[in-house]
Amino acid sequence: MDQRALLQRITINPDICFGKPTVRNLRYPVEFILDILAAGMTIPEILEDYPDLEEEDFKACLLFASKLIQVNSIHKVIAA
Repeated sequence: MDQRALLQRITINPDICFGKPTVRNLRYPVEFILDILAAGMTIPEILEDYPDLEEEDFKACLLFASKLIQVNSIHKVIAA
């Protein structure tokens, strides 16, 4: 599956999860998927717990995060 097709799996709908990016207009925010992957759950474990998801959804979430972080520089913000 090419990158464009993967990214089309990530949707933003103001009526779902307060407009956060989600997987295929389902109530699975990208941040949730990334958090459970970072916590150490494997894709097969997640698929067992969340059968609405598909393997390509994980690739889409990772690609989406990768695209978001592609910036020229990151500056530290100091709260006053």
